[in-house]
Amino acid sequence: MGSSAPRVVVAGSRVRSERSAAENRPLVAALEARGAAARVEPWDSDEDLVGWSAADLVAVRTTWDYSDRRDEFLAWAARVAADSVLQNPLAVLTWNSHKRYLLELADAGVPVVPTRPVPAGTAPAPLGPGRVVVKPAVSAGGRGTHRGLGPELDEVLAGLVAVGDALVQPAVDSIGTEGEVSLIRLGTRWSHAVRKVPAAGGFLVHERHGGRLEDHRPTPRELEVAEAALACSPAPVHAARVDLVRLDGEPVVMELELIEPELFLRRSPDAPGLLADALLATL
Repeated sequence: MGSSAPRVVVAGSRVRSERSAAENRPLVAALEARGAAARVEPWDSDEDLVGWSAADLVAVRTTWDYSDRRDEFLAWAARVAADSVLQNPLAVLTWNSHKRYLLELADAGVPVVPTRPVPAGTAPAPLGPGRVVVKPAVSAGGRGTHRGLGPELDEVLAGLVAVGDALVQPAVDSIGTEGEVSLIRLGTRWSHAVRKVPAAGGFLVHERHGGRLEDHRPTPRELEVAEAALACSPAPVHAARVDLVRLDGEPVVMELELIEPELFLRRSPDAPGLLADALLATL
């Protein structure tokens, strides 16, 4: 790193919230405690204002609006990567920003929720009678996700593919009873885990949809599945979140979050320091 303080810019968004502050404040404090000069800036700020190219390290963190402007976001990431250390790396951001990666995980033998892609601009076949989930292939935080009986969602799916790629998955009943677990990896260490439980009668586990958090102790099988999923990343990462649900009694990957996952740093006092160490180790 050299003798001068490394300059770290933590990339967030213009929409500030208590959730984003709970992720960014402890990280900045941990970076500064380790001798770095750190600050948070919206990812879409002007180069002249922020000086992205002058940063030694740009850490993508709470860029929670990126999925609405994926092409613009990836173009920004490419410019940053040309002049600075970008974490997670550009290849990872590109790969993980489209949920076709779930198909690649399945091809690699990783247990995932069965996923059928429906390309943009196609005329999707009618959905069957079972309960399914349809969602955009580029989305975050449950945006654009719908659950219901197949015939109830035919028009919804047609609307999704009119503007972008979409996915069809079976509804996972265990989410309503057991929730979804998130395993957090910081550097080379599995740091902590949470269980996200939806509100009564719901299926979206995010807190903004009424979900609640509980601490979780991962099972050996959950860690095995999470490791297998992370091994498919196109490049090493400093931080990851693997979201698992239970299907036929076994853990399967719902999402592999490698861009801007909420890491629930407030649930683990050691996590901000681990995250800061993992970031600075990339310099």
